[in-house]
Amino acid sequence: MSNVAEVTDANWDAEVAKSTIPVLVDFHATWCGPCKVLAPVVDEIAGDMKGKVKVVKCDVDNAQDTASSLGIMSVPTLVLFQGGKEVRRRVGAGQKAQIVKDLLG
Repeated sequence: MSNVAEVTDANWDAEVAKSTIPVLVDFHATWCGPCKVLAPVVDEIAGDMKGKVKVVKCDVDNAQDTASSLGIMSVPTLVLFQGGKEVRRRVGAGQKAQIVKDLLG
């Protein structure tokens, strides 16, 4: 079972913008090969960071307004939000240790 909830345009404010802890958002698409490779890594990070960082997924095809407003141009894109504001961004898949260092380190 995944530790990662799905966010959409409808619940973005409640789940990300108004979160009291940092939120790591995995912008992905069902048709994206690298996104599928990254999915278990994101799930591991969610388990490791439980209680410290909320980790969610956002399918860009189902949340086009949100993806567009944030300038998500390619998937996968991982974005860390704190206090509803973007603080770090990483585009593309990668190793768990490097992702954690780039975004959460």
